[in-house]
Amino acid sequence: MKFNFTLLFIFCLSGVYHAQDSVQSPEAFQGYTIGTEFTRHHQVVNYFTHLAKKSPNLKFSSYGKTNERRTLSYAVVSSEENLNKLEEIRTNHLKQTGIVNGDSTSDIAIVWLSYNVHGNEASSTEAAMVTAHELVTKRGDILKNTVIIIDPSVNPDGRDRYVNWYNQVKATPYSPYQDAVEHNEPWPGGRPNHYLFDLNRDWMWATQVETQQRLKLYNQWMPHVHVDFHEQSINSPYYFAPAAEPFHNVITDFQKEFQTKIGKHNAQAFDEKSWSYFTRERFDLFYPSYGDTYPTYNGAIGMTYEQAGNGRAGLGINTDEGYKLTLKDRVQHHVMSGLSTIEIASDNANELNSEFKKYFKHSPNFDYYVLAGDEQKLKVLSQLFDKHDYEYTVSTENSLKGKHIYSNSKTKFESKNALVLPANQPKAKMLRVLFEADPELSTPLTYDITSWNLALAHGVDVYTVSENIITKASTNEFSNQNIKEKTVGYISEWNSLAHAKFLAKLLKHNISVRATTKPFRIENSSYERGSLIITKTNNQQADFDSLVVATANEFEVELSTSKTGFSNSGTDFGSPDIKKIHPQRITVLRGKGTSSLSYGSLWYFFEQELNYPIISISTDDFSSLDLEDYDILVLPNGSYSSLFKDEQLKSLSTWIKSGGKMIAMGNALSTFEGKKGFGLDKVETEKDSTKVNLIPYAEREKERTKENITGAIFNVKIDNTHPLAFGYEDTYASLKTSSEAYQHLKKGYNVAYLEGYSKPLSGFAGEEAMKKISNSLVFGEQRLGRGSIIYMVDDVMFRSFWENGKLFFVNALFMVNNRSQTFR
Repeated sequence: MKFNFTLLFIFCLSGVYHAQDSVQSPEAFQGYTIGTEFTRHHQVVNYFTHLAKKSPNLKFSSYGKTNERRTLSYAVVSSEENLNKLEEIRTNHLKQTGIVNGDSTSDIAIVWLSYNVHGNEASSTEAAMVTAHELVTKRGDILKNTVIIIDPSVNPDGRDRYVNWYNQVKATPYSPYQDAVEHNEPWPGGRPNHYLFDLNRDWMWATQVETQQRLKLYNQWMPHVHVDFHEQSINSPYYFAPAAEPFHNVITDFQKEFQTKIGKHNAQAFDEKSWSYFTRERFDLFYPSYGDTYPTYNGAIGMTYEQAGNGRAGLGINTDEGYKLTLKDRVQHHVMSGLSTIEIASDNANELNSEFKKYFKHSPNFDYYVLAGDEQKLKVLSQLFDKHDYEYTVSTENSLKGKHIYSNSKTKFESKNALVLPANQPKAKMLRVLFEADPELSTPLTYDITSWNLALAHGVDVYTVSENIITKASTNEFSNQNIKEKTVGYISEWNSLAHAKFLAKLLKHNISVRATTKPFRIENSSYERGSLIITKTNNQQADFDSLVVATANEFEVELSTSKTGFSNSGTDFGSPDIKKIHPQRITVLRGKGTSSLSYGSLWYFFEQELNYPIISISTDDFSSLDLEDYDILVLPNGSYSSLFKDEQLKSLSTWIKSGGKMIAMGNALSTFEGKKGFGLDKVETEKDSTKVNLIPYAEREKERTKENITGAIFNVKIDNTHPLAFGYEDTYASLKTSSEAYQHLKKGYNVAYLEGYSKPLSGFAGEEAMKKISNSLVFGEQRLGRGSIIYMVDDVMFRSFWENGKLFFVNALFMVNNRSQTFR
């Protein structure tokens, strides 16, 4: 039989076409037109898994899990040839940064697309599926010299919170009327993650599991271009780069120019469709913990893209502009901007590589950053450095000479066990951003906080040093302690969160712990206020010694022992001035009126850092709450005027007088301002209304910045003899995010306060705001009967990154007026 080669060719060719046809579109795979339904997270994962099985141009992997056990995943899209040598491409690319040793050149552009960091900005994950399908089926031309990394959902927990809610309440067909329930999310909304953190503010601080796991992958790639897809109000047109001022001054001219090049290419694509857009407004490149700035400070062209919609838009909504905004529209816009960005990166791959390589060439005028201070605090900092792959070692020298960031002259400082970071390491520009004394602003019109100094945030000092330093590897040299039988008790210092975790675990194990309210010296060692004392007299458990020592070793807390309770000076172990710390039953408000972000930071702190139980109570249920069941009530930043009417304030006051304790944070203080018995009064300032009215309309926005503090660091005075400030020095660098100001307490204790005209150490504060906060309260205690009210004007838990403030909060829980319910 004669073999028909023509038929064989046709058969093989048809097989190729069959393979291409087997790659299903998102519509075919999901069973509905994209934009007519919201896709749940597991369905998105299933679709990318399908693409990876059917297309030789896409690999799909997991990089972790969320708190709610959803998959964190990413796709790598490129030509089949590139995917077969992906590790070679990646390694060669990193050689340009110095992260991997060796020299290299490359003509491959690396583009990373991040979708749905805010869960209720849900159109972008739909767009991720469409974009991936378009790339693997139709855009082979740009895959030859481009590697595209797609993270289809940075925040799966928030996305599913939104999608599941929406699918439960939406009308069929959907209602476009703004008043419809489907356009009004309940508290806390789908924007944040499980712990109600804004993941778009967490890139640098890396407090959340999503961020921590994503950074491991990001640092393995260090892309040339990074796009963070978002949504804004329903009436806004599309936003894409170039960004608005201010730009941080480490951003290069090339990075700015290439943003403009991308913007013009996007504009061309949108113009062809007659779609509206805007650029160079609102979204600046300054605060370092965003999904556009973090990549930018690491050499990339980092950009935010904003589509109209967010959680209000649903499947479709009537805008105030007179047209209906649909999910289909939103998806199309994100697909177009994403593909357009990839195109321009592909067209300019060689330039991206050469300029990226230049970004990592450094010529600093000093050799090292040296961070000196408490070893527990330095340990926390080193853990943050590890998350970002920063190079550091530990000083073995007792002292060094260097220039403190807030000083113009060299000084000698103690440097034993200080952290030493080379100023010429690959990520040196990001270090400069993190440690600079006062970031330079080209305009006060910023989108976020304007100061974030990492050393101040952790309560340590940072110096620049230009001399050789003898160092060792950053190995953990803590030696586990052993039980010492001949001792009357153990003593621990009190100046870091490690000590707080140590205390919390002891209390959970029913170990009796006391704290000294006065300094003392015993067996030739001195101890400050707040030091913990754990005696055998007060603890008769058979496993007392082993439990205390094991707990101290767990948190690397140094224990001292004493064979006597008789001090050389100061208080003895049996003194009434060494007070018992009672376990506390703590309730925290959440729900309507509460800032979800503020509650989330507290929730996270108790569960993941302090590891101490709380009861979270909804504001809807507060009126039926029996406060006598609790020792402490915590009010996160929020607005509670509707919750605490006269009758509720009376009940609250009665509970406090009987020994209860309330901790009010941030704007929660306004609830008690001017109320009888609460001792809190606002600072009032007079305004010249005539002067304001003469300011031209175009200048009003900038004029208003004179009254604002958008996140600046102030040096405040501390009364560290008060239990709220145990473990602190007599000054403290506080991050102030509001110009709200309260008078010094007249009858209470002003523990942290501003005195005189106050200028920030770092960051922007308007001149009128600085006048307003002069001579104002920062932290204080107001006694009310047997109980206390703790006022925290500055929220020490803000985004969970101001580490040095957290001990104030723990002091408020356990050190200030600590009473047992049985004593009431």
